[in-house]
Amino acid sequence: MTFTDAEVAFLDRQHTAAMITVGRDGLPKVARVGVAVVDGQLWSSGTRDRVRTRRLREDPRCTLFVFDGQFSWLALETSVRLLDGDEAAEQNVRLFRVMQQRPAGPLSWFGGELDEEAFLRQMAEEGRLIYEFDVHRSYGVA
Repeated sequence: MTFTDAEVAFLDRQHTAAMITVGRDGLPKVARVGVAVVDGQLWSSGTRDRVRTRRLREDPRCTLFVFDGQFSWLALETSVRLLDGDEAAEQNVRLFRVMQQRPAGPLSWFGGELDEEAFLRQMAEEGRLIYEFDVHRSYGVA
């Protein structure tokens, strides 16, 4: 699906979201995530050993609730593709550069600053991957 201009503008400003996945018991499970549009694709970061990653491997359905802390929000019904190949660390650099609005220079990580080489190493050590969302439906007040 193609985002409307208003949705693109909202996603460019807002990177805070709740990711709702489906548990083995059929109940929704929620986690706070950061999201951003990178080269026209909606991405988030996770790790190979997270429970939500395991759930997405079993059932790729996911709903995102992107919000601004006021009254604007956007719900996105999606299917998730896991990007966990050799390029995952570099993809995380691209994602965090967009989310942090830092096209160059160091990136923030858990209260500190890491140069790009150290950030790449950190992403690899943590087993970071990218959640890529294929949006099927969107609705809300963006």
